[in-house]
Amino acid sequence: MLTPSMEDYLEKIYELMHDKGYARVSDIAASLEVQPSSVTKMLQKLDENHYVTYEKYRGILLTSRGQRLGKLMKERHHMLEEFLRVLGVPEETIHKDVEGIEHHVSPNTLQSLQALVLYFDDHPESLKGLQSYTAQLDVESSDQTDGRAT
Repeated sequence: MLTPSMEDYLEKIYELMHDKGYARVSDIAASLEVQPSSVTKMLQKLDENHYVTYEKYRGILLTSRGQRLGKLMKERHHMLEEFLRVLGVPEETIHKDVEGIEHHVSPNTLQSLQALVLYFDDHPESLKGLQSYTAQLDVESSDQTDGRAT
């Protein structure tokens, strides 16, 4: 069973390998803002669970299982970002919110969110309707906050 921390590491390793062709302990540590010793401990756990092949001073390789899960974690992360963008969440909030949400969403909920994102991609008029509705709710909410009746 993957822990949220293991998922973050697999996602980061997958991302680094995809972008740079390799992942080093120092790259992972810098990206996740953790100490290299923490990365080494996690790599040992991931190796024990057959998600990576790790040999000190030799490098890190994702196993086929680790590759598959790393890709899934990256896709999940991207989809949640897109979902929050569709909802109009400010960019500066998206990253923080995705980090809080991504490890706690069931596969069924994730699939439903993905369907909604794809629906809005295929039906931009519906997205505009949602945006108008949301803007109207924001106006009503600010009117009530200002003490004005709506």
